[in-house]
Amino acid sequence: MITKVYKTLFLIGVFFLSSFLSQAQELYVGSNYHPHDDRNIEKIKKDIQLMKEAGFKSVRMGHLAWDSYEPSEGNFDFQWFDTVMDLMNKAGIKVILDIAVRPAPIWLHQKFPAIDIVDSSGNKLYPNHRYMDDIGDPNYQKYALRYTEAITKHYAKHPALLAFGIDNESGDGPISYSESARERFIIWLKKKYNTAENLNKAWAGQRWSRRINDFEEVGLPMSGSIVGAPERVLDFRRFESDEINEFLLKVLDKVNANAPDVLTNTNAWFYSALRYFDYSEIAYSGKMTRHGAGFYPGNSLITNWGVMNSSFGISRIQFESKNPFWCSEFTTMTAVPNSIRKSAYATLMYGNQMVCGWTWQSMWAGEEQYLQGMLDWDGVPNRKYDEYKQMATEFNKIGKYFPYKPQPEVGMAFSFPSQIASSSFPMQQDDQLQSCWNLFYYRNMDANVVEISKSALKYKLLIVPGVTVMDEVTATKIRDFVKNGGTVIMTSNSALVDETGQVFASTHPGRLSDVFGIRIASFEETEPFNEISRKSYKGRKLEFTYKGKAVDTESTRFDVIDLKGAEVIGSITSLDKDYPIMTSNKYGKGKAIYVGLPADGSVLNPLLDELIDELGIKKGPNVPSGVMARQIDKNHFLYLNISGEPKEIPMKGKSTSILFDKKYNGNFSIPPYEPEFIEVK
Repeated sequence: MITKVYKTLFLIGVFFLSSFLSQAQELYVGSNYHPHDDRNIEKIKKDIQLMKEAGFKSVRMGHLAWDSYEPSEGNFDFQWFDTVMDLMNKAGIKVILDIAVRPAPIWLHQKFPAIDIVDSSGNKLYPNHRYMDDIGDPNYQKYALRYTEAITKHYAKHPALLAFGIDNESGDGPISYSESARERFIIWLKKKYNTAENLNKAWAGQRWSRRINDFEEVGLPMSGSIVGAPERVLDFRRFESDEINEFLLKVLDKVNANAPDVLTNTNAWFYSALRYFDYSEIAYSGKMTRHGAGFYPGNSLITNWGVMNSSFGISRIQFESKNPFWCSEFTTMTAVPNSIRKSAYATLMYGNQMVCGWTWQSMWAGEEQYLQGMLDWDGVPNRKYDEYKQMATEFNKIGKYFPYKPQPEVGMAFSFPSQIASSSFPMQQDDQLQSCWNLFYYRNMDANVVEISKSALKYKLLIVPGVTVMDEVTATKIRDFVKNGGTVIMTSNSALVDETGQVFASTHPGRLSDVFGIRIASFEETEPFNEISRKSYKGRKLEFTYKGKAVDTESTRFDVIDLKGAEVIGSITSLDKDYPIMTSNKYGKGKAIYVGLPADGSVLNPLLDELIDELGIKKGPNVPSGVMARQIDKNHFLYLNISGEPKEIPMKGKSTSILFDKKYNGNFSIPPYEPEFIEVK
């Protein structure tokens, strides 16, 4: 009897495992759909039939629609949406159901006015736009979590449900400078610093008579257009980030309690300039099982900067997660024919599994009423519908080989506090990080964005681009990484301030000067220094020489470096004398390289080429310039020609195009802006 029970449990386990694996190895094409705009059931049926005919496997719904399910306090209405979910299930279309905890309904703002945003001048703002909610407000959170409880319990076991969406664009929306926010900030500061004396030390209270004698004297770091001292700004932005993360984790915990077997996803635009927060807390928690983004590369077919920038968005949201990525929003609008398809294939090389078009139908009303979707305003499908239909057909052919699982041997450091602290620099931390990421984009190589303090740092090469804030944990992990045999590259504006945001009074780079074997004395401004240029350079132009080869580059500033054991491997050679600007130092079993300029390909490319060979880092596929490529597994390669001319791919022996049912013998050509997916024997 016991044997039979174990056998039954084993078979059930095998069934669910195989079901999970089959779900993992496929690609989804679908759309964002808004049935709350028109609850006309006959139109909804026609829309779903069109989705089915296009081969769509997924749809995202519920976006920004809290009061469609709770039109007034406590009066939940799911009946109308049950019908939509049932119809989707009947059509075989899986649903990402967004838990639209923002924006809060007007009735909630009316009940609790403290939820309203207050600007830095003290003006209370009516919620005329989305995301105008103070999510740290306790009453807001109480009702948002109640709504989460209701919708997740209601739909947890619905057969159409693929995932719950957790908020949307959490970094977007204005920061509130209300009295309520100030009171919560004070509580946060008391917990962190305990005494006013400790707070004054961290905030340099002696400067400009800004000493705090009691926590109640603390003000917010904005007075109208006047911004306060950097230390205060940094702490306030950390506080704001903590409130966002704590709330999102509460929502995730509620979802996981009510629907433990359901995937979670979000459109994680954490880096919005309005309310940039530290999404790495969520990314490393493991609770968001499918990180996601809105992929908006612009409308062009022939330019590639949009695809590159949007792909960087995937990497900076995914961090080190090994789970598939979902582009839960994807461009439609007025994108040039074939540009959507081109962008979709590019995302597959970064582990993406889903292309969910924004949006299904051109909007009839509201702020996005002129945003064009796959259907025109009268419900007639247009060319973008046809393009998504083509993608669905092609993705169905190759889906069993995806999503791609990157295997990076390079990590590049993200640092939320450094992004805030570097706001006054000519090049912020994000910009330096993207400059480094671009180096691997052009090389068709995998590379992870990492948060050093949270990472195991299992890489051959670690790049630290402009990580301005150097706390003890991060410094220790970099030190140990090099000591144990790793190679690190650090660029200018790194290790400049401690965790409070105050400039190190010790030798720079702070906490790591011995690891790099240098002393950063100061920085110089390039433009005035070019008055004494030996080459009559002007503006920000500099000549950089690496191992006898000179290239022109540009930088607003450059570091003045004193050698304390390191050797010079690169210099600025266009000024009144040679200035050491790239150094290398042996430390423990590893090597620490410092570059006294912001991250830039013209300076880093020669060094990176050498390190890739020296460290045995796996290179990308051998392809001509203008081709994106990845080796998906032992026998399969994905290519994308992102140029306007045919590209010949070098290949030995026979291969088969799974995408276009062709046979190749040796080299083959890819037409302009076209993909290819081949199997080699």
